[in-house]
Amino acid sequence: MTSEATLLTRLAHPIHFTVADGTGIEKGTILKLTDPWTASASDGIGDAIAGIAAAEKIASDGKISLAAYREGIFRTYLSGACTVGDPLCSAGLNSVQVPVAALSGAQVLGIAGETGTNGETIKMILNIGAAAGTTG
Repeated sequence: MTSEATLLTRLAHPIHFTVADGTGIEKGTILKLTDPWTASASDGIGDAIAGIAAAEKIASDGKISLAAYREGIFRTYLSGACTVGDPLCSAGLNSVQVPVAALSGAQVLGIAGETGTNGETIKMILNIGAAAGTTG
């Protein structure tokens, strides 16, 4: 894929989540969180966010752990438009968007660090749960 999030500034160390051995995950993939402490590629709006993959996970490589960033500044692909300061959620396919309805907790990926339009890449402050309960 070409739309993975790109780390610009690391604000905290990545933490490890369980992943399926048979699944391949590209570095920079937005990950959703499932129980128990398991991450996979985000499908879109409403996903609880685990973070952004810190490394590539090759399918069927025998590894069942993958580190993910939960804080940092990333360059992300934007679906729709946003204004600096807007809350952002996953739009699936490694893109972000302003939520159209109130989201709670870990459904909020972070905050737009700059204004953008559909198809642009913008700086995003990854801060899972920031501005939860708000809409753009």
